[in-house]
Amino acid sequence: MPTTRPRYQITETDEVARALDAAERRWPGEPRSRLLVRLVIENGARVAELTEEEAARRAAAVDSLAGSFAGVYPEGYLEELRSDWPE
Repeated sequence: MPTTRPRYQITETDEVARALDAAERRWPGEPRSRLLVRLVIENGARVAELTEEEAARRAAAVDSLAGSFAGVYPEGYLEELRSDWPE
């Protein structure tokens, strides 16, 4: 079928075969080419969801630590440190 979109070629390695076999159990009767598409769509959504969850966890960790290091370095520490740097 003509298209202007990119096409991808996937070799059925042992890992890909196992994924397709599992997909075939979940969606019986589908051709393996369609199973590949379904796997990409399903797992793409899951990866995006995990990425959002991970970002939220990291933001929460940063928020929980915000301000906890106040006073660790004395006043003027950065200026003193930078005074040794060449211009």
